[in-house]
Amino acid sequence: MKKRDSQQMTQSLEDYLESIYILIKEGHDACVRDVAKHLDVKMPSVVKALHELKKLSLVEQEPYGPIALTAKGERVAGMVLNRHTLLRKFLMKLGVSRKTADKDACLMEHILSAETLDRIRSFTEDGAVE
Repeated sequence: MKKRDSQQMTQSLEDYLESIYILIKEGHDACVRDVAKHLDVKMPSVVKALHELKKLSLVEQEPYGPIALTAKGERVAGMVLNRHTLLRKFLMKLGVSRKTADKDACLMEHILSAETLDRIRSFTEDGAVE
């Protein structure tokens, strides 16, 4: 199985990338202050994360400008968000509240194997596991 690009990153960097992706998809400029607010972190933390994401060729940013995802960044961020969405949906199917499911999905999305995610996807979409 192909190694996921997101495995090169820390959980924290995945969260930053996912946040940037969400802000852009919602039609917002993804500026440092917006990412900080979205993740409830300080702006210097965002600046540090952006530096690392730039080294991984996942984002681009002119000084003080909005953050843009590279093609690779968009692909990786989409994978991270898809894992999160799948896990939230799975947990809610089990009866977990949306708020708790969202929080737990954020923790789980970083550690589960591809096999486990595939089984959860099958269960969530089909309603049963083979």
